Amino acid sequence: MTEPHNVSCHNLEDNKVNTDDLSQNQNSDQPVFTVLPPETPIDMPVQNLQANPNIYGRPKTPPTQAPNILLRRLFVFVVSIALTVYASYEMNLVFNSYGMTALGLIILVIFTILFFWIAFSFASSLGGFLEQVSKKGGLSLGINPKDPLPSLIKKTAVLMPTYNEDPHRVLAGLKAIYDSIQATGQGKHFDFFILSDTTNPDVWVEEEAAFLRFRQQTGDDTHIFYRRRFKNTDRKAGNLGDWVRRFGGGYDHMLSLDADSLMEGDTVVRICAAMEANEGVGLIQTLPVIVNGTTLFARLQQFAGRVYGPTIAYGIAWWHGSESNYWGHNAVIRIKAFAEQAGMPHLPSARKPFGGMIMSHDFVEAALMRRGRWAIHMVPALQGSYEESPPSLTDIAVRDRRWCQGNLQHIMVIPTKKLSWISRIHMLTGIGAYIMSPLWLLSLLVGIMVSLQALFVKPEYFTGTDRVLFPNWPQVDPVLAKYVFILTMLVLLAPKFLAWIAMFFNPELRKGCGGSIKALSSIFLETLIGGLIAPIAMLIQTTAVMSILLGYDSGWNAQRRDVGFIPLKDVVRDYWRHTAFGILVGIFAWEVSPSLFFWMTPVLLGLLLAIPLVWITSSQRFGAFCMRIGLLIIPEEIARPDILKRDRIEKRRVMDMEVQDAFSTLVNDPELVALHMSCLPPERKKGEVINPHYLVGMVKLNEVDNQDQAMQILTHDEKSALLCSRQAINKFLSLPI
Repeated sequence: MTEPHNVSCHNLEDNKVNTDDLSQNQNSDQPVFTVLPPETPIDMPVQNLQANPNIYGRPKTPPTQAPNILLRRLFVFVVSIALTVYASYEMNLVFNSYGMTALGLIILVIFTILFFWIAFSFASSLGGFLEQVSKKGGLSLGINPKDPLPSLIKKTAVLMPTYNEDPHRVLAGLKAIYDSIQATGQGKHFDFFILSDTTNPDVWVEEEAAFLRFRQQTGDDTHIFYRRRFKNTDRKAGNLGDWVRRFGGGYDHMLSLDADSLMEGDTVVRICAAMEANEGVGLIQTLPVIVNGTTLFARLQQFAGRVYGPTIAYGIAWWHGSESNYWGHNAVIRIKAFAEQAGMPHLPSARKPFGGMIMSHDFVEAALMRRGRWAIHMVPALQGSYEESPPSLTDIAVRDRRWCQGNLQHIMVIPTKKLSWISRIHMLTGIGAYIMSPLWLLSLLVGIMVSLQALFVKPEYFTGTDRVLFPNWPQVDPVLAKYVFILTMLVLLAPKFLAWIAMFFNPELRKGCGGSIKALSSIFLETLIGGLIAPIAMLIQTTAVMSILLGYDSGWNAQRRDVGFIPLKDVVRDYWRHTAFGILVGIFAWEVSPSLFFWMTPVLLGLLLAIPLVWITSSQRFGAFCMRIGLLIIPEEIARPDILKRDRIEKRRVMDMEVQDAFSTLVNDPELVALHMSCLPPERKKGEVINPHYLVGMVKLNEVDNQDQAMQILTHDEKSALLCSRQAINKFLSLPI
């Protein structure tokens, strides 16, 4: 829903600080900060999902749509369905060759859904493989990195939303992007905004200090801005929506980043030029490459994304065409399209997780822009877009649970009126990514029940009253089951094999991964560890789905970025249940049938090894060992791109900087105090709502003898409230040191 603008850093006249009100500890000659440009509002209506969108006469088929897109989509679905029909037919022979049973029907339905899931991925990857090796596609919209860098005409805002992140680290990355864009000679076409939704008072003040340092380092106070919302309504979607409504009218495009995003200036300029050249395009999504992984887990993710990612991305770009998806960052968006069509509504359901704020807003924003007849494109062939991976399975599970809730919410969005059927497929795919885990677990449990049935129900080889020459053998055919298993594994692993073959057409990638043999060895290692981790992830996702369906909210926590080690006791605390479950299922399977036990060995082994697996993969030591022997390496580590070099230099400069107490950060920096003051809302007026934390905090400030005492007794909430008041800050600064 549309919200009133949150008061944050004000414009021009509002930014002036009354120096007479500042503490006696400060100089009387205070700087006047302009932390935001003049507001240029633009209307961003909240979308009605039950009404037709206003398409403003735009054609149904965008000019940038591939002419043979229907054939591409037909190929993907025909291959997926054909493979699934054949595999399901064979599976039916395994369990139901002599008549359908209830358990046989259940396992057949589950198998069909699971197999279609992997067959669909295979078919898409096959199309991507052909596109990748032919080198005919991927450079749509006139983007070609071999051409001279185009000149820009229009203006783009680079947006860095942040929520309780390490500000030194975030702004180091943003400065690397800033310097890279300046190096193209077209920096005048870009403004940079730090959009803070931070709630931690210490991080908030540290953000302001980092922003101040950013401006000082660049000498640029006309293109670098900072805005903190004092009420983070609707989280990231609300953060971006607030900026668009207040400032979007002054820009043609916005580059949406995440806290760990990096993009080459050359890449950014080319995408912005493509937006200028294609007026019907609403969004261009790059393929971010995962980099800077140090733990074994991060390196596994990094290698998989670098090697398999292009094949997968080429595939979805190949058949999505101008109806692609948005991943929430490392994409350039046309502000007119976003403001016109992507105003996020609240879902009407009162029951969590289906009601309220849309959490996975990026999928929905892309779908709504496409509903409004704007083209959405992915350009996997364009290099220079990067991100980082969570360092451990534990960290990715925290993020994954939030994504799980957001994707399950899309059940309520799929019926949206006039939504493209491809956009509905995107949302079904997102839902399926989490539903498959409970289905996999259910298939294992049903398999055990089938074995129990065979154990306790005596088979009748000669049934009926008619005399027959040949017996009816038991229903489960182990030989045919083996062939179905092999077929499943081939379809599941084929995208990885296709990605390895594609390396032979890409010498840079092949060399950067250590050569074809080392790359193949890394694929085997990644597949082995990934296969062992898969049952653990299955239980994690199944638990997440069940808890969310029961109404437990996932919350919104800051992502841990740099963790090189997790204590073993923490791993034991978090994963002993997975091991216990594996032991119980293993004992039960052995008691039922040794053959069932050996059949389930891959799943059981992963669960039994859950604790050492998570501990080892979260370690930087094992990640460094793999790099030393040439496994799980990527080209960006062998020859670091310019943006990664810049990022490393900037992060080294701030590596020793830590977030300090907010008041201790302010007390010795009059310039920071002036900046902070300029970002505050007006003081409370008589009759307005009273913040009790502010009242208690002011009483404490009146009773303490010095600043040290104040910092020791103020709570988190009291500190947050006091930092929003010029009067309270002046009171603190007037205390003896």
